[in-house]
Parts: sequence; structure tokens; C-alpha cells
Amino acid sequence: MYSQRFSFLRELCSKSSGEDTRINTVWRITKIAAWTSLVLGGTFIASQVYSLRDAFRHRTNAVNNENRPSSYIYPTTSLPADTQECRKDITKVEDGESFAKMPSIPFPNPQVSNNILTSWLPWVPSPLARPKVHQRPDDPWRFLKAAQSEHRATRMEGVEKLASIKHWGDSDYRAVAQALDNRTLVGLARSHDPDSRFFLPPPSPPKTGGLLEDELRSLLSSLPRDGIDKCTLHFTSKAMQHGRAAFAEDRGGLWCFGGNGLSFAQSLSNVPEEKVLSFCLQALVKHSKVPSHCSDIVRLGGLQLLQRAYRSRNHSAQKILRNIVRVIGNLAVHEHLHRQIIQAGWVTVLASLMKSDHISLVTHAARALANLDRDTCSPEKYQDGVYLFHPQDRSREPIRADIVFVHGLLGGAIKTWRQQDSADDHPEMENPDGAHVHPEEGEEEYTECWPKSWLAKDCPNLRILSVEYDTHLSDWQPICPVEQEKRSLANRSREILEKLKAAGVGTRPIIWVTHSMGGLLVKKMLTDSLQDSSFGDLADNTKGILFYSTPHFGSSLAAYSTQVRYLLFPSVEVRELSHDNATLKKLHEDFTVFVDKKSVDILTLAETVPTNIAQGTTIKTLIVPLKSANPGFGEFHQVDVNHLNVCKPENKGSILYELTLQFIQRNIPKSTLAEKLERGLDEIMDNEYIWRHMQL
Repeated sequence: MYSQRFSFLRELCSKSSGEDTRINTVWRITKIAAWTSLVLGGTFIASQVYSLRDAFRHRTNAVNNENRPSSYIYPTTSLPADTQECRKDITKVEDGESFAKMPSIPFPNPQVSNNILTSWLPWVPSPLARPKVHQRPDDPWRFLKAAQSEHRATRMEGVEKLASIKHWGDSDYRAVAQALDNRTLVGLARSHDPDSRFFLPPPSPPKTGGLLEDELRSLLSSLPRDGIDKCTLHFTSKAMQHGRAAFAEDRGGLWCFGGNGLSFAQSLSNVPEEKVLSFCLQALVKHSKVPSHCSDIVRLGGLQLLQRAYRSRNHSAQKILRNIVRVIGNLAVHEHLHRQIIQAGWVTVLASLMKSDHISLVTHAARALANLDRDTCSPEKYQDGVYLFHPQDRSREPIRADIVFVHGLLGGAIKTWRQQDSADDHPEMENPDGAHVHPEEGEEEYTECWPKSWLAKDCPNLRILSVEYDTHLSDWQPICPVEQEKRSLANRSREILEKLKAAGVGTRPIIWVTHSMGGLLVKKMLTDSLQDSSFGDLADNTKGILFYSTPHFGSSLAAYSTQVRYLLFPSVEVRELSHDNATLKKLHEDFTVFVDKKSVDILTLAETVPTNIAQGTTIKTLIVPLKSANPGFGEFHQVDVNHLNVCKPENKGSILYELTLQFIQRNIPKSTLAEKLERGLDEIMDNEYIWRHMQL
């Protein structure tokens, strides 16, 4: 019985143990399947997270690759205008990375989703985290970000860093060029010697198939005629009338009427075309001085026509190029036109002209760029006839004073202030291309403008301006017959005072440097400023005046024949120059009161050598006698030079330049201790902000 029970239990146990074994096997298989599913699922999720991160992040290592096949554009020809417009929207720049606009995140709260991902899988990089990439010390995007900062000191530093880069590859320059905004582009153009690859080629002007001169005349005919002065109307009418046929009549008449048509026909392909273009540009210069006409010039396609004229001219035709850039400088006075000027590609043209060998082109380009640069030149605006000699680049030197050069009649803003050379007896007859006699080997290099070449280096903390009136930089400019009424000292004084005020003259100490009748003009401006409170700052801040042979009491030229007087001075000025002239006496009396009241320092340099007043003759005279040159106060020196050379030093060691430099240096205000401390504190704070900003 017991054996039967035992057998039953043993059989039952054996059945139970078999079922347990099967259960254990199934459990193990289930566990293995579960772990396998978990591992595979985690791997899949991780791969999806990595893919999501890569989709959201714009790879920036392409910036460091020099051999890019097609991911960057290398423009070598002109780009269309819409491409130029789009380059400011290319990218937003962050420290070393450039992020494209990210697609919308499928999570309701990106920050929450970011926390969920990092807490769920801490070893998986978040797709929303900032990628950590190695930054180059000269990374283009870091400098570009600084140049586009809202903080002014950071912008200045960033533009300066960009302009100093000389070792980048072509792709780096072109990539940055396409991302430049207008403000940074102008800042680079006004920096010292920037790389030309920062400036994209100007867009191609539209091809109309018509002659350039005809389209310019069409533009002039579309401009308003109401409210313009007689001189502007005269130049416009002359440009409209002077086609090639009209020019043939002016050259001596058509052959059928007895004129010399043969000589004209032989030169039809070159001289008449430039002459007609010159008339059109002269008229356009006059219209660009009228504020209400500037918007019309831009609206009617004037910027593109000027680009076409600039490209079609041989760059040896300096007078044509000067008038083209002069119009751009006049348009740039108006800030609402800056965007159109920049989009038309003129910053690229102006930046290239800043490296020209012709100082007149450099001077006009510098004026236009200064008017475009509202970051460092605001609120100053340089109107037509006021030229900036120094600083033409952006400078860290604090400006201590303004030096204003004013030439005499038949002079110019540049040619009056050149170094003495063999052509000085007749400066108005000099080579139109600005050619001069080169110095012998071993001599110092000749300068066409000693205030820009010498004075700017000896006194870098000055702003040097030059004023021009009536005769502009074009030596063969036609004379307006109705302009005689504007040539008196009284009419010129008001016009130049307004231009100098717009340029910011009067906000700091002023030193005037004048030649011949330019001294009379300055005397009239200063005495007028005492009577008009709107110009009172010019009188209050005048510290010194230098007179080069100024005829305070008249000139001997008034005693010569009408023909000689016409060759030297217009009739209005000649009448004002006569001895015992009541206008000059009253002007000098008022000026004497001004000097005593304002304690102005005066230096006079007078000529002692007679001047040949007519080319091809032996007629010589002392144009400004010593008695007339001496104002009766201040420091007075006699110099062994003629009237034309009294303002043209032979070299930096000449007595003319040494006396001039000493006079200017003694009238430059010295920095006070408080100003030095304030400037030093500002620099420390700016540098601290820049350092932190560049480290972000």
C-alpha cells in the first residue's frame, strides 16, 4: 500500500518538475526577447535623435574648407540687382556658427522637449543644443558679427579687424562679401586699404540700345525746370542743344557754310563725343545740387546711366570721371538715397577710386564715402565745394581742430595747394590729367597736395578741409555767363558759410589758411558770422588765420588794362580790388574789431618777387604790394617768392612750410587732464564690452 502511494507521489512530482522546466524555458525566451526589443528600440530611437539633430544644425565646417566645389558662389561678373538686394538676408551670424532659419519644432514647448530628451537619454546630445565647433582665430563670421553689432565701439572694432585681414582665401572673402550689410560695406570702403574682394562687382546697367548722350539728355529733359537758378538752366539748355551737329557749328560751321568741316569730321569719333558728354554731366552736376531734383535723378535711372558712363570712359579722361563721382557725392548728401546708391554698386566704384593715383579722383570719392558713412561722419555732410583731405579713412585719432583751406580766384581746392614746380607760373595752364615735373633721383617725392601729404602726417589729430568756389576741379569747364552776379564777396560769403556749417565746422577750434582773395572771403565770412547768430560758433571757435599775400587794401591789378584784368580776375572782383575801395576799407575795419574781440592769432606771409601776369609776355608786377599785404597786426614775414608760389612750399624744409606748421601747431588746443581721463575711461569701457562680446 505504501509502495503504491509512493509511486503515485513520485509520478506526480515528475509531472510537476517537467512543467516547471517548460515554464522556465518560456520565461527565459520571453526575457531575451524583451531585452532584445529594448536594445533594438533604443538604438532606433538614438539614431532618430541624431538624425533630428543633424537636420536642425547647419554644418559650418564648410567655412574652413578651401576646396568647395559648388556650395559657395564666386561672382566674377556683375550680379543682377535682385541678387544684390538678397545678400543681406543670407544668414544670421553667431559666434563661429551660421544658423539657417530652422523649421518649426513639432513640440509645443522646445525647452520642455529639450529637457525631456536630455533627462531620458543623458548620453544623447540634444538636437536643440548649440553645436560645439572649433573656432579659427581669424574666423570670418566672428568678425562679421562684431562688425554688425548694435554697439558702436564693437562695430568699429569689427570693421577694422575685417579690413586688416590679408591672408584669407578667395572663398572666405566672397562669402563675407555676400553677407555684408550696407553699413558694414561702407565702413570697409572707408577703412585703410581693405581687400578688393570684399566688394562685389556692380550690377550691369540695363541695355537700352540708345546712345549714352541721348539718354542723358532725355534724363535732363525730364527734370523739373521750375525753381532752379539761371546757371542750372543755362547748363541744361547748353547740354540739350549741343549734339554733334551743334558742336560742329561751334567748331567753325558746317562745310557747306564755309566752315572747316573736314577737321571736325576727322575728330568726330573722339573729341565731340566727350565734349557733348561733358556738357550733359555739367548740367547734371548743377541739378544734383538742388535737393528736390536728387530724388528725381535716382527715380529716372540716373545712377545706372552714370554707371554706364563710368564704364564707357577711358580712365585717362579724368575730367569726365571727376564729374561722374561728383554727382554721386552730391546725391549721397541725402540719406534717403543711400540704399539706392549702394544697390547700384557705387560703393565698389568709390572703394576702387580711393586707390587711384589721381588725387582729384581720390578727393571726390572720399567726399562721397564720407556722406554715405553715417556711423562715423554723422551729422556732418560735405556738400559740393567742401572736400575732406584728412582723415579720408576711419581713424582712432581724436580730432582736436579743423583746418580750412580757402584758395583765391582762378585757383582750386587742390591745385592751389600743390608743391612748387616748374609749372607754377601758370597753374591754370597745367596738364589736365594732373601731370607734373617729377623730381630728380634722390629728391623727395613730389606732392600734388601738401596739406594732405605733409600736414596730415605732422598733425594727424586735425580734420583738414578745402573749400572751392566758382571754378571747380574741371579745368575746361564752360563758364556760366549769368553767374557774374554771384561773384561778389557778400554773395559768396553766405553760400560758403552754410556749406561749412553743414560740414560741422564750428563745433571745434578752427584755423583758416587762405591765399590771395581767399583771405578777403574768410574776413567777410567771419564778420558776417558776428551779425548772424546761426553762424556764431564759427566766429567763437576761430583760433588763428594765416594769410598768404591777401590784398587787404587792394591790388595793383586794378590799374592794368581790361584785357589783362579779364585774364586774371573777373570784372566784379577787379572792381572790388581797386585801391581805396570803400568795400575793402569797411571790411578791414570790421575785421580789426573781430580780431580784437576774439583774440585771434594772425600770421601773414607776403610775396616780394614780381609775377608774370600774362603768358608769352614780359609783363611782371607785384600783384599784392607789401603795404596791402600787411594787415597791421599779427606776425608778418616777407618771403622771396612770387604771388603764385607764396602758398606752394618747395619742400618740407622750406621756410614757407616751417612757418605754416609752427603756426598751426601753436593754435591746436592741448588736451586737458579731464579730457584725457574721460577718453581713457571710455576706451576701457569700450574695450571691456568688445572683449566680452567677442568671447561669446
